[in-house]
Parts: sequence; structure tokens; C-alpha cells
Amino acid sequence: MTQSDDKTTHFGFDTVPESEKAGRVQGVFNSVASRYDVMNDLMSAGIHRIWKDAMMDWLAPRPGQTLLDVAGGTGDISFRFLKRAGHGHATVLDLTEPMLVEGRKRAEADDMADSLDWVVGDAMALPFADNTFDVYTISFGIRNVTRPADALAEAFRVLKPGGRLMVLEFSQIPNDLLQKAYDLYSFNIIPELGRIVADDRDSYQYLVESIRKFPDQETFLQMIRAAGFEQARYRNLSMGIAALHSGWKI
Repeated sequence: MTQSDDKTTHFGFDTVPESEKAGRVQGVFNSVASRYDVMNDLMSAGIHRIWKDAMMDWLAPRPGQTLLDVAGGTGDISFRFLKRAGHGHATVLDLTEPMLVEGRKRAEADDMADSLDWVVGDAMALPFADNTFDVYTISFGIRNVTRPADALAEAFRVLKPGGRLMVLEFSQIPNDLLQKAYDLYSFNIIPELGRIVADDRDSYQYLVESIRKFPDQETFLQMIRAAGFEQARYRNLSMGIAALHSGWKI
């Protein structure tokens, strides 16, 4: 057994070999792909749309920019980016092909077909050359990556000098009482919604648990800086239920 075979990571609250996590994550998103967008609206009462718009407000896409949207799933971020930019190009990359299939079914995908690529790939080993993209985004995806530090290193590699990283992810509420209230909702309501709407309670139980295992805002900010990004900072959304992290390759 090699040293890498001994390494473990978390899959929700479970400890699993690193070599197994990606396959388990694929299983989750294969299962929920057809109901993923509906569940996002139900789980957040539509607030995820406001968070994604806030991401675009801070990002301020410019005409002609190239975007790599990692864990881009059904294309929400790429569609918003291209609308804001006016013209440009977006590459949606996801580990799970059924998520990309669902994205290509959306009306926006037809309207923007000439400006979109859909690629199956791994955030920790991107199939792109160095210094390729102006912008790298990952939205509600980095907590599912086996080694987030490797994904950040890959983001730095494929961005052009002057390129920007932006991460939208669930985070930690800096208020114990509010965090407890959110935990009650998350652990009791979201998995049950998954059972009713997506016929998959276990996948949504994992997604809730994965949020609790992800580093808090300050810890993740230090990970971004350690990957080489400068002018790194974050903004809390909805009292810290989610957070936006930004950094630049300078």
C-alpha cells in the first residue's frame, strides 16, 4: 500500500479513503442531476439566485473575457457571466456528466451555444494549458473536491496573469444562536425535501454534512493566499450562510 492509499478525507461526516471520495461525489450528483435546479430553489427559497447575482456584481464581467466555471453543473454561473459580459466565452467543467447534460437542456444553453463549452473534468487536474482563462469561478463545488488546496493550485495555474478567482460556497454563521437555528433547518428539512422531490434523502444528507466540514471563512481565505493569490478577501452573504471569496493572480 502506498502512502497516498493511506490518506483519508471526509465524505460528509464519514471518513473515507481519498481515492473513494470523487466516485462517491459523482454518485450523489448523478442521482440528483435531474432535480438539482428545482431543489436549489426549494432549499434556499430562491436565495441562491441572489447570491449568484451578488457574485456577478463583485466579479463585474467585461466584454471578451474567458471564464472557466468549475463544478459548473447546469450552467447557472456561466449563463450569468455571459449575460453580464455582453460577449465572451465560458467553459463549464464538471466531474459529473449528467449535470452537464441537464445544463445543455436549458434554453440559455441554446441561446449562448456559440459562447459555451461543456467539459467533463476534475478540478484537481484541469485539462487546460497554463495561463488560459481570465476568470475562474467555482460555486457550491469546492467543498466536494477531495483536496481543495489542489483545486486552488490548478485555478492559479490556468488563470492568466491578472486573472481572477471567485468562490461561492456555503460557510459558517458567526453567531452561535443563528447557526443552531440554521442547523435545525438544514438537518431536519433539507434531507426530507430531497426524499420528497428528488427521491434521494441520503444525497442531501451528505450535502448538509459537507457544509459543516468545510473550513470557515478565515481559514479558507488563508488557503487561497497559500495558493498564490493576492488581494484575497471575502464577503459574507445572508449573515454567513454563504460567502464569496475573491483573489487575483498577479
